[in-house]
Amino acid sequence: MGPENGSLMKRKTEESEDENVALIFGATGLVGREIVKRLLTSKSSWRIYGVARNPEINSKTKMYSFISCDLLNASETKKKLSPLQDIVSHVFWVTWSGEYPLDSDECCVQNRTMLKNALDAILPNAKRLKHFSLQTGMKHYVSLVGETLSRGEGSSLCYYSEECPRKSTGRNFYYVLEDLLKEKISGDSVVWSAQRPGLLMGSSTRTLYNFMGSLCVYGAICKYLNLPFVFGGTRECWEESYIDGSDANLVAEQHIFAATSGRVSEKGEAFNAINGVGFTWKEIWADIGRKLGVQVNETTMFDEGFWYERVMGDRKHVWDEIVVKEKLVRTEIEDLANWVFLDVLFRCPVKLLGRREKVDRFGFKRKYRTLDSILYWIDVMRDEKLIPL
Repeated sequence: MGPENGSLMKRKTEESEDENVALIFGATGLVGREIVKRLLTSKSSWRIYGVARNPEINSKTKMYSFISCDLLNASETKKKLSPLQDIVSHVFWVTWSGEYPLDSDECCVQNRTMLKNALDAILPNAKRLKHFSLQTGMKHYVSLVGETLSRGEGSSLCYYSEECPRKSTGRNFYYVLEDLLKEKISGDSVVWSAQRPGLLMGSSTRTLYNFMGSLCVYGAICKYLNLPFVFGGTRECWEESYIDGSDANLVAEQHIFAATSGRVSEKGEAFNAINGVGFTWKEIWADIGRKLGVQVNETTMFDEGFWYERVMGDRKHVWDEIVVKEKLVRTEIEDLANWVFLDVLFRCPVKLLGRREKVDRFGFKRKYRTLDSILYWIDVMRDEKLIPL
């Protein structure tokens, strides 16, 4: 038995008396970080275990322990997580693997393997497990491959509710994860739910589709090189409501609400996890630019011919200079920015707009304005010295 497992075993006696023991998969990501923070400051007493593949700096509180684990490795996962199986009370699954293209067979297999390995390690003797909260996303409602990616579907206004049927075309690893939970979690004592955010907004250097990181690195480079801060995308994405924002704070709070409020009692309840107030990029782009301190010309800030990957793809050296000059936390540009993601986001041919009446009805009332979310996370990233002032 290694030292990590030994320390876990040593704590089991005192922890088994705790009311709440959380296991958070993806603890270094946008939402995982916020779940950890909220549980640490909760009025209830929590012992928290955060899991991710790559190590991070340990928290300064004895109530949080970090476990570095490759969930694709079944034996490693069992060795590191099985000591927790008889004490964990709440599981939050906010991780996924993006090694393969979305909706490919390989993506489905890899993400199912990760979840299966984790469930096999913690379920056999999960005497105290009450709730498993799964994070998927609004892409649950659309197919991202084939003929469904058409301008015709994208231009029609459709607000997706949780009762919408699954798409029959393409592959969606969200469905695979839900089906595996349905198969593995049985009995009356454990409930599982699914939270479905839209465009996530938070701070992390461990997130593949990092909107705030991409936006802020783009703004920093524009400021450094004295370039105009333009929106590159389709006119439809610019002028019309196309996607819902999802503040990582809100999504984290919704995960905890679903897991602890006692309102969710049916297995497999799904909830859209969205800010709840619609927006267009045209309405908020100038305010974002002013916050980032860049040139904003309201008559020319839309440019349909501008592609982020083409213009920013070779700016790695510029970011390196900014990091040194501004004395920022050392990051590579790809730790924060994903230019292909921005191009896809701002040229998306399908609208991803959801309803949130269901979670409101269950008693979760928190809402955010997306512009406020963006401005808040810019400040957070500045405070964390990930981006310049």
